[in-house]
Amino acid sequence: MMRKFGLLQCFLLAVVILAVPATSHAQVAIGVGISVHVGPPPLRVYAQPICPGPDYMWTPGYWAYGDAGYYWVPGVWVMAPHPGLLWTPGYWGFAGGAYVWHAGYWGPHIGFYGGINYGFGYGGVGFVGGEWRGGHFFYNTAVMHVNVNIIHNTYINRRVIVNNNSHVAFNGPGGVRAMPTRAEMTAAHEQHFAATNAQMNHEHTAMARPGNRVGANNRAVRNDNRAVRNDNRAVRNDNRAVRNDNRAVRNDNRAVRNDNRAARNDNRAAHNNNQKNNHPQKEDHKPGRDR
Repeated sequence: MMRKFGLLQCFLLAVVILAVPATSHAQVAIGVGISVHVGPPPLRVYAQPICPGPDYMWTPGYWAYGDAGYYWVPGVWVMAPHPGLLWTPGYWGFAGGAYVWHAGYWGPHIGFYGGINYGFGYGGVGFVGGEWRGGHFFYNTAVMHVNVNIIHNTYINRRVIVNNNSHVAFNGPGGVRAMPTRAEMTAAHEQHFAATNAQMNHEHTAMARPGNRVGANNRAVRNDNRAVRNDNRAVRNDNRAVRNDNRAVRNDNRAVRNDNRAARNDNRAAHNNNQKNNHPQKEDHKPGRDR
């Protein structure tokens, strides 16, 4: 049964690859890169850096392979080649006795990325970290680290949060057992754009840093966990500051209401005084008082 599932999976993945239409030199189909016989380590756990500005897109971290073996490419914020495009992450898939890298790409819809849970809106299927509206990207702050005081194109949708502690980095036996959905198969027929120069330079920089290699993974995991704790502490501090700001706003509103009430009372008193001055009371005339 497992062998049948594996063959069916490989067939469907091949259909996705072959179904991509021909593209120009500025575009790229779902790329199939190098293959190795050792699977990638689990995905690293890390804190997402804050979004640097409007319309930046998040591309999650992944394991790449070079002369020294696997090395970690941290997630990074980049600009899309064109407004309206979304990033489909690359993934490692086991097929034919080897682990094959399927390169990521830009397209109008999210395609198949192996069912890998990359986090930050990439839960294995689709993307819930935000959406394009009228030529600008709106961020779901439930899963994206965005400074709402600087970037105002935001919304919150907590129903899309995927609670998945799996850090498996490849598709296939022993990893994630996922196959393309109908929507992902449809996305395979759309025009795709290759990773930008900024993304490629980022990957080359990551390869040159010894701390990104597999041997440094444990140390990096400890550092990443420390960064996550620091980030969570910062989030709690931010939430505390927001609560304090809200409390101050409520106090200000209460003071304004009190001032308005005092002003109404002063106006009422002034009105009563005006009436007394304009209509003085007549003295009572009592009999027997006349001389």
